[in-house]
Amino acid sequence: MTSTFTSPPGGAPASAVPAVVAEGVSKVYGSGDAAVHALRGVGVAFARGAFTAIMGPSGSGKSTLMHCLAGLDTVSGGRIVLGDAEITAMGDRQLTMLRRDRVGFVFQAFNLLPTLTAEQNILLPLDLAGRKVDRSWFDQVVDVVGLRDRLKHRPNELSGGQQQRVACARALVARPDVIFADEPTGNLDSRSGAEVLGFLRASVREMGRTIVMVTHDPVAASYADRVVFLRDGSITSEIVGPTPDAVLDRLKSLGA
Repeated sequence: MTSTFTSPPGGAPASAVPAVVAEGVSKVYGSGDAAVHALRGVGVAFARGAFTAIMGPSGSGKSTLMHCLAGLDTVSGGRIVLGDAEITAMGDRQLTMLRRDRVGFVFQAFNLLPTLTAEQNILLPLDLAGRKVDRSWFDQVVDVVGLRDRLKHRPNELSGGQQQRVACARALVARPDVIFADEPTGNLDSRSGAEVLGFLRASVREMGRTIVMVTHDPVAASYADRVVFLRDGSITSEIVGPTPDAVLDRLKSLGA
């Protein structure tokens, strides 16, 4: 998708306390001559209360890094710490609990249940976890996402941008430590993409959330506080306070 989102002004400083940290993380698929080194000793920290984008050429390891940070994939070496929990030392059941209680996800595909209303989709994580709904927090999330008048609508009655904002609200409602967004605007037109990015930015500025987003789009990345660049499984550089032009120039230098 070629985007024409409007870039926002620079954001506020975030807390210096990391929400998630990778230390010497490697990921190898296969073995011997067929081994593919997706990550090579990656060390990076993501600040709490900040919006960070991960970028790089195709095959650079950006999605692999996100999946490892979120506990969706295992590492071959190194460690990942989310808050006070070393997730690389956890078993499957512990990881399932951590992802349910402390991590939110927004994917390129909206992953909404078609038979549920927007409100039911938003509250689904709490229902599955058997947790009581904090209605004041729910109302705050709904107001920030801007779908107050769409809560009774099912996904097929919503635009793509509205569906993705429902998915963002679903990720927020459980108050996770970190929200991981994997190409969240990839299936959206420019206007809808800008709406979703504006919402993600507002959730950081107004609600203190932490977001780590993989994107290929320099203008989408400019909504973040910081952009981390990968190439061939290693972090090469970063930009704080990114602009679309600065991000594009850095990607060109990486061969993206």
